[in-house]
Amino acid sequence: MQKQLPSTSHKLKQLIASATTKKNQQRFFTTSLINNKRTYQEYESFLKPLGLVEENNAGACINGEWVASGKTIESINPSNNQPIASVTFPTLKEYEEGIKQLKKAEIEWKNKSAPYRGEIVRQIGVALRENIETLGKLVSLEMGKILPEGIGEVQEFVDICDFALGLSRSLNGQVIPSERKEHMMYEMWNPLGSVGIITAFNFPVAVYGWNLAIALVCGNCSVWKGAPSTSLTTIATGKIIQQVLKDNKLNPAICTILTGDRDIGEAIAKDKRVELVSFTGSTKVGKEVRNLVNDRWGNCLLELGGNNAIIISNDADIDLAVRGVLFACVGTAGQRCTTTRRLFVHEDKYDEFLTKLKKGYSAIKVGDPLKEAGVLSGPLHTKQAVTSYKNAIQQAKEQGGKVLFGGNTINREGNFVEPTIIEMQDPNAPIVQVETFVPIVYVMKFNDLGEAIKLNNSVEQGLSSSLFTSDPYKMFTWLGPNGSDCGIVNINIPTNGAEIGGAFGGNKATGGGRESGSDSWKQYMRRSTVTLNYGKDLPLAQGIKFD
Repeated sequence: MQKQLPSTSHKLKQLIASATTKKNQQRFFTTSLINNKRTYQEYESFLKPLGLVEENNAGACINGEWVASGKTIESINPSNNQPIASVTFPTLKEYEEGIKQLKKAEIEWKNKSAPYRGEIVRQIGVALRENIETLGKLVSLEMGKILPEGIGEVQEFVDICDFALGLSRSLNGQVIPSERKEHMMYEMWNPLGSVGIITAFNFPVAVYGWNLAIALVCGNCSVWKGAPSTSLTTIATGKIIQQVLKDNKLNPAICTILTGDRDIGEAIAKDKRVELVSFTGSTKVGKEVRNLVNDRWGNCLLELGGNNAIIISNDADIDLAVRGVLFACVGTAGQRCTTTRRLFVHEDKYDEFLTKLKKGYSAIKVGDPLKEAGVLSGPLHTKQAVTSYKNAIQQAKEQGGKVLFGGNTINREGNFVEPTIIEMQDPNAPIVQVETFVPIVYVMKFNDLGEAIKLNNSVEQGLSSSLFTSDPYKMFTWLGPNGSDCGIVNINIPTNGAEIGGAFGGNKATGGGRESGSDSWKQYMRRSTVTLNYGKDLPLAQGIKFD
């Protein structure tokens, strides 16, 4: 049974009242004028159980208290560009208080046993399961993805909790043979301290989950700043986690939650008290974050852009490939970092493949994911994304591109566009070389697999890639040293839809970070090489004599 999560506290209301200067009065007056246009009541059936209210949801959880006194923004439904509810961002002063409490919580959390920490993560997974439908609907409402993807995103958080539970009993270091008599050499892994997690709008729940679950079992506390445009999702997810900490009488600052703008993210990146910063977002901003963190000798985990490609070989199962490409290009309205942007089709299969692909595109229904049945592509997240979509199509045409399908905005309220296929003659055209976060795929011919692999590797990013083939030689060429240079290298599946069991991340301008499964946990811990002498003599390495 779902628990109703706590809404705005009495203390918060007092803080807001005390902060109502003339400037703030104007701000709140302006907000109240928008109230008649808000759609909160329409979705109250799942917003209220998540602890969300219509006005002034406090955008920071500091030591268990939901308080914030910064600027107030409206969360917007991209399906109609109407406000859902308002969120008050924290100030830098409130950020500072949050970090002070976070560092105090470190002492308690890092001294809990790893299996105990795993049990708390298990309970977080259970709480998410109990709220999977309501939270999934919120993701769909605020981000714009279809409901199965919204629920699937919460399921991904649940899955990583299950993974982390098992990991909590297997955080193993190596035992290494020593060249010295009566000596033992081995690895020790200890918590870093605190992890800053800065996430993007397109996966407002799952990416936090990848980081949080692993960080927690490794003994770290965390401070999370979600994307400003999905602040309701950040708050709702935070309330679920805070309830688990409260039920176990744990320090609530172990998981400090923040919404906010660039100033909060920049503060996290600059803060020496945050030992690891995990950032998900654009390559441009990621580079800025990396520089800020590097300047203070901090650790950085980057998950940035991906200009991903699929190669369709002349021996591919064309029907399978079409199904894979459809989801890879159109899923989440082209707003995944693993969305396919480039499509290389062997010239012998080009016409057949495109005929079937266009038929598949024509069956895709675009619409409001919570109000219309059968929708497979929701809106773009912002009006700015619609502008990017139009600009990219215009540039592609100017660079020799031909629109084979779509290419238009949809004349209705909201940020809806047609999934688009553009044929390009030049795979090195400037527009093909950049990632545009919209449902546009550039399709090109190739003749030789080696040529296609070079084109796959020709962009600055190296996130995800896929080859459709039935030839084992081509498969292992693709996987080998002369194959794809990406962090994710698939065969006969799309570029998107990664499972949590593998390490997720990419190379080159994608940032080099790895999250989620495999041995990604090592980035959240500090490693020590230990040499223990249990004998009576003191032999030196390399046979050195110092007598």
